[in-house]
Amino acid sequence: MRIIAQGSANWLAGRPIVVSFEVTDSCTCYCRHCDHGGPKDDSRNLRPEEYRRYTETLKPCVVQVSGGEPLLRDDLPEVVRHIKRSDGLPYILLVSSWSLMTVERYLELREAGVDQFNVSLDFPDARHDEFRMYPGLFAHLSDVVPKCAAYGYDDIVLNTCITAANVAEINAVADKAREWGVNICISAYSARRTGCRELFPGTPELLEILHRELDRLESRRDDSNWIVSAPTTIEATRRYFETGGAPGCKAGLRFLVVTADGKLQPCSMQFHRYELHEQARMVREFTAHNRCDECYVAIRSNLDKTFPQLLRENVARYLSFSNSSKPGARRSAAAAGGC
Repeated sequence: MRIIAQGSANWLAGRPIVVSFEVTDSCTCYCRHCDHGGPKDDSRNLRPEEYRRYTETLKPCVVQVSGGEPLLRDDLPEVVRHIKRSDGLPYILLVSSWSLMTVERYLELREAGVDQFNVSLDFPDARHDEFRMYPGLFAHLSDVVPKCAAYGYDDIVLNTCITAANVAEINAVADKAREWGVNICISAYSARRTGCRELFPGTPELLEILHRELDRLESRRDDSNWIVSAPTTIEATRRYFETGGAPGCKAGLRFLVVTADGKLQPCSMQFHRYELHEQARMVREFTAHNRCDECYVAIRSNLDKTFPQLLRENVARYLSFSNSSKPGARRSAAAAGGC
């Protein structure tokens, strides 16, 4: 009910529903589909206590903590504690490669206030290592993800960003989610991030594979909601790849990014920077005139909807008493996701 109340207030007031905190620009990986990679200058990163001011000002329902690789920050639990308000909001997702995750860190971050752990997985085998340029990453995930899932908190989601390289592997990754006892959501590659059009699955041959894989994924839905991406999101993702774009983006209004050094950006691929108190100015200057249609990332895909539909898809199933005892039943609340 607090999510509904805060979301309604934000929708009416023109505040963002989701805020993505990029807590570091550094990363352990050099992913083919991402413009982050390797070490960066982190000397200007926000301190943990500074995040409280952003949460209190923007009042998001959902916060995505990402990077770079957020687990590079040893003080990440403190960052999370300062983001979480006393009323239990916002719902916090941690988006990570899990290259540095251990069972101990997982439990510590849960205690600090992380509600959902989104783990990037591009391939269901060691090809994931090559794509992320991190040797041994898949073997590490094969070990640590099932161990963390075994605690039974049902708060782990595999994030698969669809590219031309892995479009045929969507259900194989879903199989891996089932094997590891976790959930799955999908997002869509954007060439705007890297400039590489070769990874965009827009050819007739790749679109045929995409539709076949998504049709099969849809056929596997059940009452547990282990497939986090809503049917409407999957249909919109199909259209995005078919047409090569998705107009009508509300970046800066429905969602925005807080950079590692504390500036507001409409999204991670639009480098118009504003101060914390200038979100309304961002909406006037950027959102009102934004014609970019080059992405359909997971955050956007969950907010490109009317408010009633947003509530129905992302809150109603979360509050379902009939599903509350089943694995995956809670994973519909805030499928922001990321890379």
